[in-house]
Amino acid sequence: MKIERLIKMANDISDFFNAESDKEVAVEGIKNHLLRSWEPRMRQAIIAYNQENGLGLSELAKTAITRLG
Repeated sequence: MKIERLIKMANDISDFFNAESDKEVAVEGIKNHLLRSWEPRMRQAIIAYNQENGLGLSELAKTAITRLG
């Protein structure tokens, strides 16, 4: 899967959880969704991308992805 697609998917998940007023709860929700719904190689790819530069990822997504790795 192309990294652009993973970025969009991570940001879409982040947008959903952004409605949560407690951003810590939002970050945990994103992290848990990625753990449950994404296969390991998808998670590995987005973690590596976030560690390289993370361009295009929302701040909530970046925080949640950092907690995956």
